[in-house]
Amino acid sequence: MSVLGNKKSKASSEVPTSSMADIAFLLLIFFLVTTTFPKDKGLAIVLPEPGEEAQVSQKNILHLLIQSSGIVTVKRGESQQEQQMRPQEIEGLWRQEVTSNPNLIAAVKTDPDAPYKFMVDVLDALHSANAERISLQVLEN
Repeated sequence: MSVLGNKKSKASSEVPTSSMADIAFLLLIFFLVTTTFPKDKGLAIVLPEPGEEAQVSQKNILHLLIQSSGIVTVKRGESQQEQQMRPQEIEGLWRQEVTSNPNLIAAVKTDPDAPYKFMVDVLDALHSANAERISLQVLEN
């Protein structure tokens, strides 16, 4: 009988776990390094310096009052005449008004109960019409 003949070779039924932690950390580092995070999307608005106030004639202001129902009430300067329209119609109105008064400022006033989407729709319409001077305010009841 030989010495080698007495030993039985037995296959191990266990999974080696000594390097599992190393592999997990390497995968974690890999995913942290290769992940790209999307940039926040928001409204691109250039704000004036704090404390700046300018006196503007009412004839140069187009008041856009956004109601909670989504209807936009349009008032021109100090005039008491009001016009009701949808946010999609603002672009055409702005183009028409700015041709007669190039110093026009859009004063967008939003009802506090109005969904945010209505204000964004009006701002998008003004942006499409190349409006550069916009004032944002909360509509006071």
